[in-house]
Amino acid sequence: MNFENYMKIEFLSKSQNESFARVAVASFVSQLDPTIEEMADIKTAVSEAVTNAIIHGYDKSNEKVVIECKIIGNTIMIIIEDFGNGIDDIELARQPLYTSKPELERSGMGFTVMETFMDEVFVESHKGIGTKIQMTKRIKVAENGE
Repeated sequence: MNFENYMKIEFLSKSQNESFARVAVASFVSQLDPTIEEMADIKTAVSEAVTNAIIHGYDKSNEKVVIECKIIGNTIMIIIEDFGNGIDDIELARQPLYTSKPELERSGMGFTVMETFMDEVFVESHKGIGTKIQMTKRIKVAENGE
């Protein structure tokens, strides 16, 4: 796959790094000149994916979360990966209101939010190896060419 620009970051799975991840991705995406709504959608989806990696991927240990972003034309591809617990049943986890940690009072809407705000969401997970979420969003080009 040919991409026009690329970035990769990694950070510890600490909850305070969720906002860092969101801002880092937003800064990279800004070169596509997204609308405020498109940027908000991307930031929200990234927040959900990173939060899932931190809370569900690693429980309470501080391990590595990796984010890669690729720009292909007017499309941003965002890959968020952890190397933790993995997901037992991906289809069940993608169901609205499902959470594997009800004791944490989680809403169970993470995948639903990602799927609502992004054009495509692919999930790959292996028990004890980790989870990779790949999300894409096409940024609309201004009609007047500006």
